[in-house]
Amino acid sequence: MSARNELEYFFGAIRFFTRLPVPRWIGHSSEALQHSTRYFPAVGLIVGGIAAIVYAVTTFFWPRTLAVVASMAATIYATGAFHEDGWSDTVDGFGGGWDKERILAIMKDSRIGSFGAVALVLLLLAKFCALVEIEPLLVAASLLAGHTFSRLCATTVLRSLEYVRDEGKAKPMSTHIGPRAFAFAIGTGLLPLLLLPLRQSIPAVLLAVLATWWMARMFKRQVGGYTGDCLGATQQLAEVAFYAGLLCKFS
Repeated sequence: MSARNELEYFFGAIRFFTRLPVPRWIGHSSEALQHSTRYFPAVGLIVGGIAAIVYAVTTFFWPRTLAVVASMAATIYATGAFHEDGWSDTVDGFGGGWDKERILAIMKDSRIGSFGAVALVLLLLAKFCALVEIEPLLVAASLLAGHTFSRLCATTVLRSLEYVRDEGKAKPMSTHIGPRAFAFAIGTGLLPLLLLPLRQSIPAVLLAVLATWWMARMFKRQVGGYTGDCLGATQQLAEVAFYAGLLCKFS
């Protein structure tokens, strides 16, 4: 596989998961989007890098609380609230639906319901509170690792479950990622953990994995697989769980 193809897959992942600009020569083929899944954690490196830079810069002239808000706002802007929207739609669907058809119908509705609105507020609040409590010198590294590893968690859902819609934005990505591509995604997802102390990164990883397992189990049981919204929801919950794991205290 040529370097040009790999660049096309990489930039295709950036275009699909973010609002960041990509070269004009990048195509829109379904095949390229299938191969781009291996770069989902790499997109997390970029988004997490943006968050880390914004946080580091704004701490020079703002309190930490505002710096955290700025870093969160920067990632939401960079991604177009893509995964946050998936989180709210998923909670709406699973909270208000009573069978597979109804759950999927609610998730497809562009309007946000009570379940989704409350869940989104709580998610952002939990993320803010966790980041404020993390040791100041580790916040930037935590953002980088959290965004990257949580996208690896979503990639595992994509690999292990079946896509349940006949069509949708994530349909071209539903082909299972191969072993070599998945190994690359794992390596990318784990790389930023080297920036964090081992005693903190282990519970962070374990809690994020537990959250991912719980979500995947619910998806499988209630709708038989996943949708694009489910991937976004998994990423968001795994990210918050990762930050919460960094704060675990053992006496």
